[in-house]
Amino acid sequence: MNIFNLAYEYRNFFLSGLQYTLLLAVIGVFCGFVLGIAVALLRMSRFWPLRFIATAWVEFLRGTPMLVQLFLIHYGLPVFGIEFSPIESGAITLSINSSAYLAETFRAGIQGVDRGQMEAARSLGMRQGMTMRYIILPQALKNVLPAIGNEFITIIKESSIVSMIGVADLLFQSRTVTTITYEALTPLLIIAFMYFVMTFTLSKILGRLERRLNTDDRR
Repeated sequence: MNIFNLAYEYRNFFLSGLQYTLLLAVIGVFCGFVLGIAVALLRMSRFWPLRFIATAWVEFLRGTPMLVQLFLIHYGLPVFGIEFSPIESGAITLSINSSAYLAETFRAGIQGVDRGQMEAARSLGMRQGMTMRYIILPQALKNVLPAIGNEFITIIKESSIVSMIGVADLLFQSRTVTTITYEALTPLLIIAFMYFVMTFTLSKILGRLERRLNTDDRR
């Protein structure tokens, strides 16, 4: 069957998978963003128990495969009476995994801000929390925007592992189409193109945003 004919005939399968893929990617990056900032701040805390917990979080999640983390959450936690639906397990896995990488990105961004700005803000009577919120974090986030965009692209691609637990994302739907049509290669080529379009478009948008921010800085 012609690739274009197959893509059109089974477009509902592919579009449905696209929705789940984008949904999981957005949830993963948004929740990972929030968790990542919290973990980064904990890693920079003066209290060693908090630093230890945050460091253990980052090292474990960065040091183990995401597929293993997915299976631990979806198949391991029910042993303790904690159960999630496949899409919930997928969203949780992508979120916590993303948080570990973003935490290191944010920490580097915060440490890259001139320490003199913190001291100047404190000399003006601003408390540490207020200084971090209004002075340090906005600059740090601006500096690490490209890295955040790269993480979003990575999550879009790695979200395909959720098909292993039955989430009907793009990869799952391509297998469904293969089962119906007995076409093994064509559905994979279709979703590969869809993944490419998503990641390429996002990288161009982020590149334009980064150039605009750099232009504003020069002004």
